[in-house]
Amino acid sequence: MGLGCCFRPTRSSRMNSSVVVTRMHAALRTQLVREFLAEFMSTYVMMVFGLGSVAHMVLGDKKLGSYLGVNLGFGFGVTMGVYVAGDISGAHMNAAVTFTSCALGRMSWKKFPVYVVGQFLGSFMAAATIYSLFYPAIIRFSGGELTVIGPTATAGIFATYLPDYMTLWRGFLDEVLVTGMLQLCLLAITDKKNPEFQGTQPLVIGVLVVIIGVSLGMNSGYAINPSRDLPPRFFTYLAGWGKQVFRWHYLPALHWLQHPTEAREVGGPCGI
Repeated sequence: MGLGCCFRPTRSSRMNSSVVVTRMHAALRTQLVREFLAEFMSTYVMMVFGLGSVAHMVLGDKKLGSYLGVNLGFGFGVTMGVYVAGDISGAHMNAAVTFTSCALGRMSWKKFPVYVVGQFLGSFMAAATIYSLFYPAIIRFSGGELTVIGPTATAGIFATYLPDYMTLWRGFLDEVLVTGMLQLCLLAITDKKNPEFQGTQPLVIGVLVVIIGVSLGMNSGYAINPSRDLPPRFFTYLAGWGKQVFRWHYLPALHWLQHPTEAREVGGPCGI
């Protein structure tokens, strides 16, 4: 008697497997699960193209990447994301857009955590993908030391960081204004009373992101999207860049509240 007989599936195990598969199919057909997966995939697609374009600018020479290339990567990454999931969830890919949709009554608040978790997971997985693809180039460029600031800093591939001339609160106000411009234009583009945009919304939204980047992106990197910035920032923390990744954007206020003297020295919110 061969050992294979010990591993033959019994009738009971086959029935259990069939039940599990049936339940999985039923779950995948539910609207909330479909919307969760849609936000996950659309955000993943957008972020892979966007972060990949940043990696080219940081790690390559001028022939491989540029600031314009980053804007095009994120802009048309958004377009591809809308094509991937627009018919299922609307392809928000942005927690701020989801919040606005709920606040305006366009969707139920119970969907808000579903959308945001899908976006965050998609963004986190995109950061992991870009890290895996560009790991040899990151190590060569940085000399094996993963840093947030300095001439060989690589954390900026994944998240946005304020330049030296910007304080935290000026960066905050900049993001508020730019996000407001994004929301205003999105409402106009997706308004069903504007027949000019019908059928062209994905492309026009991508162009909108490019326009925002080339005109308003210098001061704060136009993150305009917690789902774009926070999950990759957490990834870099886990991947070896350390706690410094939380220093210069949304969360440094926590550090400055604990170290007010240092805040004045480095031009934190007290220096605005």
